[in-house]
Amino acid sequence: MTIMMISFLIQSSALGLGAVVCPRVLKARSSVERLQVACIGVNGMGWADLSSVGSHSQVQFVGFCDIDSSRFGQADQKFPGVAHFADYREMLTQLGDKVDAVIVSTPDHMHAPAAMMAMNMGKHIYCQKPLAHTVWESRQMSLLAQKRNLTTQMGNQIHSAAEYRLGVKIIHQGVIGKVREVHSWVGVQGRQYNNRIDRPEASVAPKNVEWDLWLGAAPERPFAPDVYHPFKWRDWQDFGSGALGDFGCHLLDPVFGALELTAPTSVVAAHSGTNNEVWPGPETVTYTFPGTKRTAGSSLQVHWRDGGLMPPRELAQMPDSMELPKAGSLFLGEEGVMVLPHVGMPMLFRNKQSIKDVALPNVQAGNHWHDWVDAVMEGKKTTDGFDFAGPISEAVQLGNVAARFPGQALGWDTLSLKISGVESANRLLTKTYRAGFEVKEVV
Repeated sequence: MTIMMISFLIQSSALGLGAVVCPRVLKARSSVERLQVACIGVNGMGWADLSSVGSHSQVQFVGFCDIDSSRFGQADQKFPGVAHFADYREMLTQLGDKVDAVIVSTPDHMHAPAAMMAMNMGKHIYCQKPLAHTVWESRQMSLLAQKRNLTTQMGNQIHSAAEYRLGVKIIHQGVIGKVREVHSWVGVQGRQYNNRIDRPEASVAPKNVEWDLWLGAAPERPFAPDVYHPFKWRDWQDFGSGALGDFGCHLLDPVFGALELTAPTSVVAAHSGTNNEVWPGPETVTYTFPGTKRTAGSSLQVHWRDGGLMPPRELAQMPDSMELPKAGSLFLGEEGVMVLPHVGMPMLFRNKQSIKDVALPNVQAGNHWHDWVDAVMEGKKTTDGFDFAGPISEAVQLGNVAARFPGQALGWDTLSLKISGVESANRLLTKTYRAGFEVKEVV
């Protein structure tokens, strides 16, 4: 990975979104032919993704993969006759050129192994958020998508919501002036499903679950019912990314888009405590970013809070009768304040009064899944491709590294992918993979 390549990636994330690029031609398709899609993960968000992509008239599914054989029911009912697989490696190898594009809707720890294999085979990718499980993986995902000129999309569907798009436009129009600080928050916390801090007793996986394939790249551990699979993996550091990983790529998306942020220069986290198994409870993470043409100074602080922690209400300059939403972002500008709920219409305030004398642009919602299909078919890039989504995911996972060093400011050099002076923190930028599920550096 060269500094020139990294520099290009960082600069490209700050450019105008949605640029047309030279297409990767889809086997000389005619207008009646379809985009052939394989799905890795078919239940939960996997079902949401495949059913939404599958509602596009030009999509044909050619493979469904899930480590749990009991989870194919909905997919089979709506899209009958699609081949089943338990191992994504077997599916991609066996189907080969029958696949044009792949949806990756697995737990976080398997995003990069699955998506990188597919991208190395020339497949376009729709991948759930956060883009990857580590900072290093997030960078490799971005670099490989760029190197192979693939059409990609991260699965933070709120990116395409009219409310978030309008919030970005408002900042770009300068309605509240240049932004001097941002606060983002969400009610959930790192231990949102289990509320436990240690591993349970071992059990035997049911016959419908291929436990070794579920573990994939993660270190071996015994199965335990109702603890990891199917939905509670987010709490565990080996598999998920906590509240910051769950919601950071949603809430920070309009922050990055509105202010054209790239990479932070430092990050510091604070919380009441955690261990090496689970993510912390309520936490704050403060990022310092280089200033941009949208910000008031040479640097900008973005404050993240979860677990019910919220910014001081008085910062919002709202009327006394109003309260902050349970989740959202607060943009503090030189000429006013924007409160952007998750997901709700932006609200503008100045000195406890609504800012009403502003002609807001007419912004339409997009279909996040269909936009990706259309971009693939037309040989274009999406506005939420890995060039834009990668830096957000890197920042999210860098915050999770900082959570292991509470109270310690970590300086970040994005070109060299290194944290200044804290070698133990640098080791957490990546991880060790089990044999057969490795992620290789893009060169």
